[in-house]
Amino acid sequence: MNRRAVCRYIEEVGLLPVLRLPSADLMGSAVEALLAAGVSVCEVTMTVPGAVDVIRQLVARFGDRALIGAGMVLSADDATACIDAGAHFVVSPGLDLPTIAAAHARDIAVLPGALTPTAVMIAWKAGADMVKIFPCSSFGGAKYVRALKGHMPDVKMVSSGGIGQSTAYEYIAAGAAALSIGSELIERAAPDTGWDGDLTRRARDLMAAIQAARSGTPFVSMRMAEKAMAQCGSAPAPSMIAF
Repeated sequence: MNRRAVCRYIEEVGLLPVLRLPSADLMGSAVEALLAAGVSVCEVTMTVPGAVDVIRQLVARFGDRALIGAGMVLSADDATACIDAGAHFVVSPGLDLPTIAAAHARDIAVLPGALTPTAVMIAWKAGADMVKIFPCSSFGGAKYVRALKGHMPDVKMVSSGGIGQSTAYEYIAAGAAALSIGSELIERAAPDTGWDGDLTRRARDLMAAIQAARSGTPFVSMRMAEKAMAQCGSAPAPSMIAF
């Protein structure tokens, strides 16, 4: 799959989970849980112990069912190591032009981070396949993404940083091509009994929000409805929940 096809796939799925679990076994369980929710793409950050080897193991195990990318890549050398391990795409928290060049030399999609309009323009002109708007929640949230898209409609933007169930719909409605979500999805699903099932439920909720935003359908997740009804002392009625 070439880099353009990879980006089309990421946009089609709409959710880019960021995995930071401490072992290859837990990472494998996380990918299985995501696949159960219909999420067949994820990012392994370079902060994970032995990240390059973890990427290699996940690609060997899931490469025919999921796209496995490398995240928090800070240099061209790291990008090359991840690509050698089989990474399908590379994500950076900031803009590093040599990293873009290294990825493109191997026909691998690269998603550099940028925040200001100037940085987004530089990244796009440098050949970024998609631009990760990070940390967008600290800089105006979905309204900021909407403003950027209004002036740069051709840029494929992946919103990242502080996005959760309550705001996912807004970011997609604002024009984000996909959502990069880490702690709100993965780290809250702590490695304890039943954590993988919880991860699947969270991912399904997020996918439902993304699909609803794309279709313009009002959305209230089961979890959000249950919380609201608990405050009122009653159970949620099916008619109150839209997916």
